[in-house]
Amino acid sequence: MAINWFPGHMHVTKKALIERLKDTDVVIELLDARLPGSSANPMLAQLTGTRPKLKVLNKQDLADPARTQLWLDWYNAQSETSAIPLDAGEKAPAQRLITACRALAPHRQGMDKPLRVLICGIPNVGKSTLMNTLVGRKAAKTGDEAGVTRIEQRINLASDFYLYDTPGMLWPKIIVEKSGYHLAASGAVGRNAYDDAEVALELLGTLKKPYADLLAARYRLDEPDTIGQRHDDALLEEIGRKRGAVMSGGKVNLAKAAEIVIHDFRSAALGAITLETPDEIQTWLAEAKAAEQERQRLKQLEAQANKGKRGGRPVGGRKDPRGL
Repeated sequence: MAINWFPGHMHVTKKALIERLKDTDVVIELLDARLPGSSANPMLAQLTGTRPKLKVLNKQDLADPARTQLWLDWYNAQSETSAIPLDAGEKAPAQRLITACRALAPHRQGMDKPLRVLICGIPNVGKSTLMNTLVGRKAAKTGDEAGVTRIEQRINLASDFYLYDTPGMLWPKIIVEKSGYHLAASGAVGRNAYDDAEVALELLGTLKKPYADLLAARYRLDEPDTIGQRHDDALLEEIGRKRGAVMSGGKVNLAKAAEIVIHDFRSAALGAITLETPDEIQTWLAEAKAAEQERQRLKQLEAQANKGKRGGRPVGGRKDPRGL
């Protein structure tokens, strides 16, 4: 099942973002450190063009440190791009953001040339929490659901440093299927866009090899050495039994078991986890683009065939109904 979620207010956000970018010097993109590739908005990359970018891997305290370093190295190797890790709840992140942005646009400083920075990110990536930390009060609504922030705001981190905040925004079509499931698992898409059981099964399929030890410890699974080889359905069922998600008659309530797995991932009860590496994202993206090109090719062939059926006539013109 492909997962996509682009409600009406995101169209408004896109238009506002395009206008704001006209006067922007640096773009901060807040990413989820547990899924740094899937939480990077490809539409934002197109809109921002060659403007300097600061990739902030937020929620680093919930992510796998070794994989976080892989992502920092990968983003820092890109032109006009810098990357830093961050926990949105840390007490004084402002100076780190200011220093990193000034390094990307050293020509913008002083009251006559203030540094104008736009901060963007997908829904539920922790941007509202970060903004509240920056201003030192609860200025933005926060929550564990996508689409909480709906308005733009500006704060001054210094006399010549203007930071513009925008609502969280996804993109109209998520072509990498794995990314769709990772975004759903993190809470970046609305609840009506996915099925808990499907997301939990995909999540277990991702975790069972690199993080088998964490699954075994959290759910006290039997034969932990075989977790990586087990079928996802069987794994979800065993977790449901271990956690008491059993209905009358002894049948496992898979919907409840799925909720448990998703909640444990989001809350980091499973441990420090990162769902993807730069190499994996590049592979998935290449495969998705190839599949999309093939779909478009087949669609064009079908359209041409249908056009031929509708508009085609026998050679020699229309047959005379009298048979002459």
